[in-house]
Amino acid sequence: SLAIWYPSDAQPKPIKYKLQTLLFTFLQQPTDPREREMSSFATNMRFKFPILALCLQVILIILFGVFVSYDTPHHENSHGNSSTHEEDNFMKLYPMFQDVHVMIFIGFGFLMTFLKRYGFSSVGINMLIAALGLQWGTLMQGLWHLHDGKINISISNMINADFSTATVLISFGAVLGKTSAVQMLIMAIFEITVFACNEHLVVGTFGASDVGASMTIHAFGAYFGLAAAFVLYRPGLKNGHENEGSVYHSDLFAMIGTIFLWMFWPSFNSAIADPGINQQRAIINTYFSLAACVLTAYAFSSLVEHKGKLDMVHIQNATLAGGVAVGTCADMNIHPFGAMIIGFIAGIISTLGFKFLTPLLARKVRIQDTCGVHNLHGMPGILGGLAGIVSAMLQAKEGTTAATQGAALATTIGVAIVGGVITGFILKLPVWGQPPDQNCYDDSLYWEVPIEDEEEHGNHCEGDQSKLKVDA
Repeated sequence: SLAIWYPSDAQPKPIKYKLQTLLFTFLQQPTDPREREMSSFATNMRFKFPILALCLQVILIILFGVFVSYDTPHHENSHGNSSTHEEDNFMKLYPMFQDVHVMIFIGFGFLMTFLKRYGFSSVGINMLIAALGLQWGTLMQGLWHLHDGKINISISNMINADFSTATVLISFGAVLGKTSAVQMLIMAIFEITVFACNEHLVVGTFGASDVGASMTIHAFGAYFGLAAAFVLYRPGLKNGHENEGSVYHSDLFAMIGTIFLWMFWPSFNSAIADPGINQQRAIINTYFSLAACVLTAYAFSSLVEHKGKLDMVHIQNATLAGGVAVGTCADMNIHPFGAMIIGFIAGIISTLGFKFLTPLLARKVRIQDTCGVHNLHGMPGILGGLAGIVSAMLQAKEGTTAATQGAALATTIGVAIVGGVITGFILKLPVWGQPPDQNCYDDSLYWEVPIEDEEEHGNHCEGDQSKLKVDA
């Protein structure tokens, strides 16, 4: 019928063909708005994720071959066996490295399993980010400390590499459930690069003290992630999402992460401290700051909740804020009671932040902070920086000044926000396979998820479970 619009001498066949093709294409477009939205998101990871991951690993292998070597002993004994201070130090620090390693892979991973349908991604992508991050972090931090053009790997390098991954894992919490694995690999590369530069500026150039990394890891990771979350804001999620919540067993799994982090946090804050009294202080101060924070967080959780009930979100997160806040001055002579005061304040601001500030940020500032990293890492990290300034004024550690501590805090936050905004715009490109709104917080978009029995079959649980799965 379209052909009758044109005279027969006007080559109707090509025009008819083009119009019919155009009409067919139009009719094939999704009419459901949700389907149109899905078509704009390239969520198939079959090629883009393997290609990116394999390319990154091959590049890392090449770079390690060029730049990385063992930390060569300075001498050998008469039997040809190396016996050096470096080797003794390696084995002394290895237990602390293992504690930090557990925090990175188990603590952070399980802490984010509170979402009821996002457990695979929380633990799985956490492991993916950490595996990439520790390799890339070794290079980015090591390039500032080359020896004859080589990065000599020691136990301190391995601990610092784990530290560098922690920044990305903190930022991951801010965008949890709204990003793909490809996006997180891209974020890890950019964030660790910026982190290494900022750390060298703050610690190497300014000479600031931040042994437990309240500023350089926690505050940096939090505000980097929040800045990225601001750019990646989703208006379709402003009223929440059906999967953006927890169930009984998911909160229980998240509490496992909390316990692991809480137990090993003294090692995190003391691993790179100077051996001797400074390292002892870091352990003791963190130990008591965490303990004081727990009681405070429990008390305020009961205080702000209806009928005095405890909120598991507060218990999972705010109880750890004391370890974050005491990090900057962990090795300083602040006395155990000073560490407890820091933990006390951290427990208050973290709990109140989860209760009142997180909803306000989502509603007014357009920052959808999934895990509440602003309350666990951001504000306690700033508190740690301020505590470091006060401690320097009180001469709690020789060689530190309030000016350098203040400059370190301000620089870290500024670099984190700028870096997070730039990375957010890069992640917003439509080629990374980000999930559409209706598929956020759901493992099934990127993972093979086992078939689960529906609730309506709960009364028939005595039957053959394998038959139910086959029928489903």
